[in-house]
Amino acid sequence: MQKCVLIYDDDIEILIVCKAILEMDQYRVETSTYCENILQDIQTHKPDLILMDLWIPAIGGEQAINLMHADLSARLIPVILFSANDEIEKISERINANGFLKKPFDIFMFRKTIKDHIL
Repeated sequence: MQKCVLIYDDDIEILIVCKAILEMDQYRVETSTYCENILQDIQTHKPDLILMDLWIPAIGGEQAINLMHADLSARLIPVILFSANDEIEKISERINANGFLKKPFDIFMFRKTIKDHIL
């Protein structure tokens, strides 16, 4: 069965590039430019991993991850936080993300991070 990666980022170009790379690696990829409905999205798409932009508008990636951690059906899904923020590693640790990617990232590291964390 094909693994699903759910990507949240408000930058359409990043969504397109990430989706293309992951589809070449045979993942099913769902994307969104907002994360207010993260719990509903999880129920709909049943992701094996979530890639979350830190600075996504409205509630933001940090709050979306907090919502996941508070929900019994979502808390075990691995989350990779990604951002250009210089503090991304510290923020990732503070909010108990499973990993992080600093933007801009290279394709090899992107693919390896996904592979290492997907359920």
